[in-house]
Amino acid sequence: MSTADPTRTGAESASGGDPLRRLSGLLARLPGIGDKSAMRLALAMVRAKPDYLQALAQAIESVHAQLSQCRECCDFTSVEICSRCSDARRDHSTICVVAQPQDRIAIERTGVFRGVYHVLHGVLDPLGGVGPADLRIDSLLARLESKPERTPVEEIIVATSPNVEGDATALYLSKLIGPLGVQVSRIASGVAVGGELEYADVTTLHRALEDRRRL
Repeated sequence: MSTADPTRTGAESASGGDPLRRLSGLLARLPGIGDKSAMRLALAMVRAKPDYLQALAQAIESVHAQLSQCRECCDFTSVEICSRCSDARRDHSTICVVAQPQDRIAIERTGVFRGVYHVLHGVLDPLGGVGPADLRIDSLLARLESKPERTPVEEIIVATSPNVEGDATALYLSKLIGPLGVQVSRIASGVAVGGELEYADVTTLHRALEDRRRL
């Protein structure tokens, strides 16, 4: 008696009747997950204990329901203002602008930066249809407005990845913010040109922040 191949395609898979293929297909839609990795994850879930799968399902549901964007920095948080923006011990006069939340996590891991952040949720990519209106630039400009309850912002550090899109975003922000009298600097070339910030090691990010240059 032959056993069915869980990775096979066919009418059952095409109709969505194969739960393993359906799960694998959904996992493959996540960033950085290919078809083979997705199938390995799906098979691991099949073999997992029910209590783990229940906890996983609850975690996925709660993270989608409870997380929203911080009113100040636009990073993901479960409260109105995240713990970094509400921390009076941080230097609120310096804002590090990053493309994605994972970039903020990478920089925070270095332990060298004690300012606050702003997450754009993307970079300028005209070919990909991403323009200034698609990024959290307006909320960044709002943070530069002089208000009694705000600490005046003295420096914006643009920490987008050193590739074409990241450099274009940095240049755009420099031209936009420079006339407002706020210093705009760019992280140094300690991060490899064309590389992604989230994959840089702690020492490289530390050096990039310390050796930043004015735009």
